[in-house]
Amino acid sequence: MRSKGMWIALAALAVLLIGIFVYLNLRSRSLSPQDEETLTTGGITATVKYSRPSARGRVIFGTSDQEALQPYGEYWRLGANEATEITFNRDVLFNGSPVKAGTYRMYAVPGENSFEMVLNTEVGKSGARQPDEENDVLRTKVQTQKTTAPVEQFTISLAPQNEGMQMVFEWADTRFVVPVRAAE
Repeated sequence: MRSKGMWIALAALAVLLIGIFVYLNLRSRSLSPQDEETLTTGGITATVKYSRPSARGRVIFGTSDQEALQPYGEYWRLGANEATEITFNRDVLFNGSPVKAGTYRMYAVPGENSFEMVLNTEVGKSGARQPDEENDVLRTKVQTQKTTAPVEQFTISLAPQNEGMQMVFEWADTRFVVPVRAAE
């Protein structure tokens, strides 16, 4: 009889632990789900892998005094969780600057009117820690715009444009665009 009670207790504990694991796993995914965007146009294939946090009523970009989630002038991983990565199948011009084909960690430093976009060779790492700047291969500034309506969940989209594409970044009330073209 004691043995049957022990097995019931162990089974209940196992069910409880599995339930907790599933809840925590789904909870963390639903807050900032993974996403992937791929576009082939003008001889370029670009793939972006990132996580999509939600604004949830918070001030996203601003000053420390505003208690912004992402203060101006500080490293931002362009999403949440793992570092955002971009892969190009060929050499490109990223906002007019040359970049070799390959996979890069992509991050930004927000400003009030522009963002500094950075491509770095440290890939496969957590986005929580700022990468070693010695591995930066490109730094370029892009102007920001205000969105026409608030964007709840951070979004990176790729759209064909002329003989290349544009990468569109939108979150809260901020939008910016990075043109990508094939390098000659």
